[in-house]
Amino acid sequence: MLYHLLFPLRDEFTAFNLFQYITFRTGGAIVTALLIAFILGPWLIDWLRARQGTGQPIREDGPESHFTKRGTPTMGGLMILIGVSVSTLLWANLNNQYVWLVVLVTTGFGLIGFGDDYLKLTKHNPKGLPGKFKLICQITIAAIAAIWFVTITPGQLATGLAIPFVKDVLINLGVFFIPFAVFVMVGSSNAVNLTDGLDGLAIVPVMIAAACFGFISYVAGNIIFADYLQIHHTPGTGELAVFCGALIGAGLGFLWFNAPPAMVFMGDTGSLSMGGALGAVSIVTKHELVLAIIGGLFVLETVSVVVQVVSFKLTGRRVFRMAPLHHHFEKKGWAEPTVVIRFWIIAAILALVGLSTLKLR
Repeated sequence: MLYHLLFPLRDEFTAFNLFQYITFRTGGAIVTALLIAFILGPWLIDWLRARQGTGQPIREDGPESHFTKRGTPTMGGLMILIGVSVSTLLWANLNNQYVWLVVLVTTGFGLIGFGDDYLKLTKHNPKGLPGKFKLICQITIAAIAAIWFVTITPGQLATGLAIPFVKDVLINLGVFFIPFAVFVMVGSSNAVNLTDGLDGLAIVPVMIAAACFGFISYVAGNIIFADYLQIHHTPGTGELAVFCGALIGAGLGFLWFNAPPAMVFMGDTGSLSMGGALGAVSIVTKHELVLAIIGGLFVLETVSVVVQVVSFKLTGRRVFRMAPLHHHFEKKGWAEPTVVIRFWIIAAILALVGLSTLKLR
């Protein structure tokens, strides 16, 4: 919005010329989203606490230390959603359809998470929305976004799959790109959701991934940088750096209130929306497989759940003391801050490996 209002006035006020630069608007988006979270946070937490009573239900089979968190309000992801949405709409070029596509996925998945959180609180049941219904809603939104992407993206980029560490290779998936894109968005969304189990555990890896994809969006959208790095140039994706910046700013603001001991949990409202957002950005920038590396921590958490379920059904035995993986280490006696910080380190290392794919080709 600011881009459309102020940049046309650059001849009268030369300072407004700054609004043509994606880097400037990304910085503005970070600061704006951060301020929104800081201002909205205390009021939102009080409002949630007044209406939620006992707070988010705690799993009876979970680590004993979690029972001390009873009464902590959830749905804190609302401050992330509001911060990201408002900041993106203020600073991004709203003529860019990729921006609207990613905002659609983010808010759509966020609404699903909101419904899930609402039922958990009103029914005092940790299950929330029926799993099949939630999955159908996610698939529907992701399918709409995938079809939209294919219709607005030129040439082989529309249905092509880029391979990390290999230059000039784009595998045309054809009609199979739609289900693949749906799998990426839905899988990413639920992977972040599974990771969100400890104070601050999910939000920092999300911010790390958002920073990586903000950089990837910028260079992939710039033909000079894309040619230098020998990655596929995807026109128009540079604007997603503004969205990623907003996600970083909102995440920092949320972390202020979510740092141990958490004053608020993000709930499915935040985790589903942020995971979906990362999946959508990876598809638009043609770095879907790189997401599996940069977001490797989320993959590990998801795999631990799959392995646990399959092992128990086939053999009656559990591989981990508890799944997802972070609970396994809690059960082994690791303190919660130890688990969280070590997982942050793993996320940072995987992000660096993921970024190396841009040059190692």
